[in-house]
Amino acid sequence: MKNKFFTHKFVPAAQIRRLRKGMVIKMENKYDVIIIGAGPSGIFCAYELLDKKPDLRVLMIEKGRSIEKRQCPKRVTKECVGCQPCSITTGFAGAGAFSDGKLSLSPDVGGTLPDILGYEKATELIGESDKIYLKFGADTNVYGVDKEREIREIRRAAINANLKLVECPIRHLGTEEGYKIYHKLQEHLKEAGCTMMFHTMVKNIIVEDNVVRGVVTDQDETFYADEVVAGVGREGANWFSHICKEHKIETKVGTVDVGVRVEVRDEVMQFLNENLYEAKLIYHTPTFDDKVRTFCTNPSGEVAAEYYEDGLAVVNGHAYKSKEYKTNNTNFAILVSKNFTKPFKTPIEYGKQIAQLSNMLCGGKILVQTFGDFRRGRRTTEERLCRNNLIPTLKDAVPGDLSLVFPHRIMVDIEEMLLALDKVTPGIASEETLLYGVEVKFYSNKVVVNKDFETSIRGLRTMGDGAGITRGLQQASANGISVARSILEGM
Repeated sequence: MKNKFFTHKFVPAAQIRRLRKGMVIKMENKYDVIIIGAGPSGIFCAYELLDKKPDLRVLMIEKGRSIEKRQCPKRVTKECVGCQPCSITTGFAGAGAFSDGKLSLSPDVGGTLPDILGYEKATELIGESDKIYLKFGADTNVYGVDKEREIREIRRAAINANLKLVECPIRHLGTEEGYKIYHKLQEHLKEAGCTMMFHTMVKNIIVEDNVVRGVVTDQDETFYADEVVAGVGREGANWFSHICKEHKIETKVGTVDVGVRVEVRDEVMQFLNENLYEAKLIYHTPTFDDKVRTFCTNPSGEVAAEYYEDGLAVVNGHAYKSKEYKTNNTNFAILVSKNFTKPFKTPIEYGKQIAQLSNMLCGGKILVQTFGDFRRGRRTTEERLCRNNLIPTLKDAVPGDLSLVFPHRIMVDIEEMLLALDKVTPGIASEETLLYGVEVKFYSNKVVVNKDFETSIRGLRTMGDGAGITRGLQQASANGISVARSILEGM
């Protein structure tokens, strides 16, 4: 039976008003700021609030576990046992705890902070959040800043292939080292006086006369604050879209990012890996003029499955700092960005439908196909996969046919992108290259905010990936600092 504390049951505002009628507010349930979600944006928001004003009463509510209790049995058993909630996607530090932990140090990558705050301010905040990561133990090495001759060569090859190279310095935490850094941050917040509630889902946000008043949890507890901040991440994007609809919070349809995770031998990507660590390349495909990009490169890494609400399996990738965990393969995502026009309003559901179709064909697991079979339009079989020189790092991936999952247009976009990338680093378009599906990013509920990240509800702010504002650890962390300062300025 599914644990009741992990359900996404949505409670209408009218019912909450009935529950609250005649209720006396207890002092212990009154806070200055309530933060929904303990991902990077929530962590850095709480850090900045308590650093600048230690006497603040700050409550952080997270539906997942504290970081020391986030253990994935699959790492031992090699089989997903369906933990609720999934420790890979939820809990303190959000999906960042078990990601490969790449910090993009340029405002050009990872979100829309420059559009909201201006390029100079976004750059400043990214620098400040980076200093906090360094304070808690991040590697001082930065990739992509001291290889001018090599980067010029990569840029030349990219231009010849009609690809745009986005130059971005990268600080790599590593999956296991990132976990340690976030553990230190959790302990720091505890010592600073932040109240943290785990295994707790916010059912709804209390709004009266277009002003936020507090939240109601799945344990029917009510907490009050004049400032409520939603930093729910990709895992909570669908929940927050329902909140926005219920309270008529202004939103607009965001971009859908859907695609595959590509796996090749390290030798194929060696020049890019050694000089950039993560080569961020953008392509506009010749057939449909669709925007396609590379994302989240993991040198000597492993492909991994992530499980969302209702057991939805999507693919991701990790990379470790320690040599004992390294593999012989590099993996990265190819994502096709789709923007829709009216009357379409449900980009998150669109992405989920594609992922669910893949899950249906594979018994709830991740589908894998060789690029050779992908181009021929035939299903990869267990026999052909065993003949492959390239050994999959995701051991329980199911051989299949991505043409039964993706629309034709996305199939063409992926093929054209791989052929273009092959001109930059030959071998990527090898017949043995592995494609895992589906990779989809759930940050398409784009909430309309002002420069203080306040929504159309006074006192309700939103930040991070779940609001469609950021798309990565560093901008999400910087976003948290910015929101905290806006709150402090109003006090």
